[in-house]
Amino acid sequence: MALSIKPLADRVVIKAAAAEATTKSGIIIPDTAKEKPQRGEVVAVGAGKVADNGTTIKPEVAVGDQVLYGKWTGTEITVDGEDYLIMQEKDILAVL
Repeated sequence: MALSIKPLADRVVIKAAAAEATTKSGIIIPDTAKEKPQRGEVVAVGAGKVADNGTTIKPEVAVGDQVLYGKWTGTEITVDGEDYLIMQEKDILAVL
């Protein structure tokens, strides 16, 4: 099923990775104590940012890239029961 969202300009739609349910030592983390994930997969990319001279700067990320982003970055949305983040490409810290 294709995503029904097409981001504009230099925006990117990311499917966040699931939050960790247990620690490395096996302790179960309750829902109220789970950290917000900072990792996810790019599922849609806009055409790119338009420079002052009118040329389009293509995005550096592509659909399918695993990325790291800031903890409080982006806007959370729900589409067809799935949660996604929309953020500008500049808010992505690294491609894994």
